[in-house]
Amino acid sequence: MAENRNPEIFELSNGTMTVKLTNFGAIMMSVLVPDSNGKLADVVLGFDSLEPYMQGKSPYFGCIVGRVANRIKNGKFTLEGVEHSLPINKPPNSLHGGHKGFDKVVWDVIDKAGGETPSITFKYFSGDGEEGYPGDVTVTAKYRLISRTTLRLDMEAVPEKKPTIINLAQHTYWNLAGHNSGNIHDHSIQIWASHVTPVDEYTVPTGEIMPVKGTPFDLTTETKIGSKIDKVPGGYDHNFVLDCGEMKNGLKHAAKVKDPSSSRVLNLWTDAPGMQFYTANYVNGVSGKGGAVYEKQSALCLETQGFPNAINQPNFPSIVVKPGEKYKHTMVFEFSVDK
Repeated sequence: MAENRNPEIFELSNGTMTVKLTNFGAIMMSVLVPDSNGKLADVVLGFDSLEPYMQGKSPYFGCIVGRVANRIKNGKFTLEGVEHSLPINKPPNSLHGGHKGFDKVVWDVIDKAGGETPSITFKYFSGDGEEGYPGDVTVTAKYRLISRTTLRLDMEAVPEKKPTIINLAQHTYWNLAGHNSGNIHDHSIQIWASHVTPVDEYTVPTGEIMPVKGTPFDLTTETKIGSKIDKVPGGYDHNFVLDCGEMKNGLKHAAKVKDPSSSRVLNLWTDAPGMQFYTANYVNGVSGKGGAVYEKQSALCLETQGFPNAINQPNFPSIVVKPGEKYKHTMVFEFSVDK
C-alpha cells in the first residue's frame, strides 16, 4: 500500500522558476517566480517541512482536494437510487473529500522527468467506500513546467466497476508579492465569469445561477480586491461560472491576478466549468515558512472545479463519472511581469 511509503519533497526547475512539491497530498509547497527586476520570491503560502502538513496544521495549503472538492450539503447524496452519507467535517456539510481526503494521503510517484520541461506525476488509488464515496477510482496528477514561467497541471480520474462522483481542485494559496507580505487587498483580479452561484449561510450554493452585474461579484474587469471585499460578508468564498473568457489551446481564460508591488501577474487557464475564488478568510495566525505568520486574507485561492454540491443540484453541470469514462481537469498557471 502507498500509505506505508514515506512522503518526500521533489523539485521542478527550469532555470527561471522553481516548484517544490510533495507526494503527500500532491501538494505544491513553494513556487519561486521572478518579479520585474528578476528577483525571485516564493508566491505560495505553506510550510518549510512536511511535518506541519502531516500533522493537519494546513488549511489545505497547496494540495489537491478530492474525491469531491468543496461542500456537499449535509454530507448526503443519492446516486443511481442509493443514498450515500459522507463525513461531516465542516458542519453541517462535508468538505473537500472528508476527514482524510486526497490532501492527507501519500500518493505514488509514477514518473519524474528533467530537462527543459521537467515534470512529476503522482498517482493515488481510492478504494470503494473511502470516506463514504462509492466505487474504486484511480487518480493521477501531473505537474509540468511547460515554459520558462508556466506551470501546467493535468488531473485525471478513472472509476472502475461503479459510477461515482469526482470533482478535484488544486488548493494553492497565492500571494504574488511573496508568501510573507501581508494581505492581498492591493492585488487586482479579473475573473471571466458573468455569473456566480450564490450561497446559503453555510457557504453551499442555493442552486441559483446569478448574473454578477451590479454586485460585488462583478470582477469581469480588473478590480482591486480591497475595493470590493468588504461588500462581501466575510470575504470571497464563492464559485464563479467561467462563461466569458477567451480560449487558448482548448482552455478558458479563468482569471488574471496582478500585484502592483512586484509587477507579478498570474493568468489562469482551465477546462473546468467553475472556479472558487477564496480570499483566505479562515486563515488566522498560521505559522508558516521562514517564521512568517499568515493572517486572514493573506492570500487568494483560484480553485477551478465543478460547481459545489453539484450532485444535489440537477441544474449544475454533472460531476458523475461512470466506468468507461474518464474525468479530466487541466489548469495552466502562466506567470509574467507587468512592465
